[in-house]
Amino acid sequence: MYLKHTGRGRGFAARGVTATVALAGAALLLSGCSSDGDGKDGEDSGSGVSQQPKGKDPFWVNPEGNAAKQVAAYEKDGKKDDAEQIRKIAEQPVAEWILPEDPEKQTRGYTEAAEKADRDALLVLYNIPHRDCGQFSKGGAADGNEYRAWIDGVAKGIGDRPATVILEPDAVLHMVDQCTPPEFHEERYDLLKGAVAKLKSLKNTKVYLDAGNAGWSKPDSLHDPLKRSGVEQADGFSVNVSNFQTTEASKAYGKTLSSKVGDKPFIVDTSRNGRGPYTGKGKDPWCNPPGRALGEAPTTKTGDDLVDAYVWVKRPGESDGTCRGGPQAGQWWPEYALGLAKASD
Repeated sequence: MYLKHTGRGRGFAARGVTATVALAGAALLLSGCSSDGDGKDGEDSGSGVSQQPKGKDPFWVNPEGNAAKQVAAYEKDGKKDDAEQIRKIAEQPVAEWILPEDPEKQTRGYTEAAEKADRDALLVLYNIPHRDCGQFSKGGAADGNEYRAWIDGVAKGIGDRPATVILEPDAVLHMVDQCTPPEFHEERYDLLKGAVAKLKSLKNTKVYLDAGNAGWSKPDSLHDPLKRSGVEQADGFSVNVSNFQTTEASKAYGKTLSSKVGDKPFIVDTSRNGRGPYTGKGKDPWCNPPGRALGEAPTTKTGDDLVDAYVWVKRPGESDGTCRGGPQAGQWWPEYALGLAKASD
């Protein structure tokens, strides 16, 4: 049975993102982006986007991201108010979702650009076989061997540079809710555990295995699958990726899980949870719901020992899928981005 609240439609389509975006990290190496570590060097000439102060948030702001480009476009068109709204997104660090093609080149590009700016890259790996149960973000590696080779490429590209990795949104949850057929479970456990081990063998990489969101009503059924997937060898787990559950609900959910998996810390995706989950009319409340808002700005200063960071894993303004008038999953949707930004005032 499909569960509407699991956050399906991750905003990443296997073939729906252009090669230009896929290779953005590599292109940044030619742009001369840099930072002195305190925030205002390394501005992109088009949008003026800069890094957040490192003491507040160590993660890298991509000065060539979709939001930054939209700021520059609005400014060029004289739409200064809209540009300032989108700047709320453009100036925050958001995760880079690694595409299936040439993961080594992508991760090398992003981590080198982040290192040059004296920041850490924030990466999402979302390529597990049988991904997303055939929904908007279906796809993933063809089989286990292809996935292992892809993880090897990711690891080679990261090398010794600082990176924080969110590993496979919903992959564990979809085994628990039976969205992923049982015949694929044993392989998935092996792939996830192997990915954690490979990434943790790197010198400066942190790994957070995804653990669903607070809309899931049975967190006690997740702790054993999380352990089988390698959470005890990871740095922790992630919650609320691409979802809209409130920060307080997400923290309570995470703490319930943490108590069952060795008191592991966790990170919370706050990118679009400023008004909590959508409760209005229409199916699929997780897919481009109206009236949502940006959540807490990314930071490692959470005031809670179990919460390592608030992060923007889902990139605000990128579609969840072709619902409610949205473009394909992962494509930039400026009207939705404006709505998120304006609602956060």
